[in-house]
Amino acid sequence: MANETKEQTVRGHRKERTGTVVRDKQDKTIIVEVERRVAHPLYKKVVKTNDRYTAHDQANEAKIGDKVKITETRPLSKTKRWRLTGIISRVE
Repeated sequence: MANETKEQTVRGHRKERTGTVVRDKQDKTIIVEVERRVAHPLYKKVVKTNDRYTAHDQANEAKIGDKVKITETRPLSKTKRWRLTGIISRVE
């Protein structure tokens, strides 16, 4: 019984984000901007905030304007901690 539960244990859940590619100049790297809506701590007004993530794009398939999904991963370089999971929609 102990072995069965150990095999069914799921490793840590990886974070996922959906955002827009704002830069694709580097080789195998894209910059993804994710917009969040956060309530101001004191005034409670909802404010938009943008976070930029450096993500690994192995095939150089994402282009500027594409809506993409990225997943947290092990450190790939000094700033890259995310990996491109898929392209949700392409820009025409």
